[in-house]
Amino acid sequence: MWKSKFLLMSVAAVLGSALIGLMLSNSSNATNPESVVVQVAFVAPISVSAETSPLEFGSLDVAMLLNDTVTVNPDGTSAESAANIVGGTQDSASLDVIATPGRPINILVDNVTAGAHYTLGTWLCDYNAGAANACFTPGWSTTSIGGTIVVRVGATLTGLGTAVAGDFDGSFDLTVAYE
Repeated sequence: MWKSKFLLMSVAAVLGSALIGLMLSNSSNATNPESVVVQVAFVAPISVSAETSPLEFGSLDVAMLLNDTVTVNPDGTSAESAANIVGGTQDSASLDVIATPGRPINILVDNVTAGAHYTLGTWLCDYNAGAANACFTPGWSTTSIGGTIVVRVGATLTGLGTAVAGDFDGSFDLTVAYE
């Protein structure tokens, strides 16, 4: 019996020594302390000018039906689902944005207020006359090329079938932020 106790204690001593050796070898191989990089980018505040031109749908027929649409694209072209444009100017809104060159930015249309008798939706933006992109939630991401950036905004006006003669202006906010 004393031999089996001695054998068991010998095995425990060998295993304990092995574990201590493993712990010491692992801690001596680790880099301590570990160097960590800190990254910072300083950027100029983004400046968005007052609009250089408003979003214009022109003069529309008072008989515009429920769900009839008029779309003004960022490039200023327009399309309609029925013959509802009877005059005036159709043109995209245009704003000047100044941001630090080479930095990613998000462009977002929000806080939309439509006038009476219509809704506004399907917001599209272009940036320095590039390709049109969705600019409603979550926004459009691009990279600032620096200097003055021209952002043009178009949308689709959808009739509610309740129009009466008169001016019914709406509004929206354009928010530009660094990513």
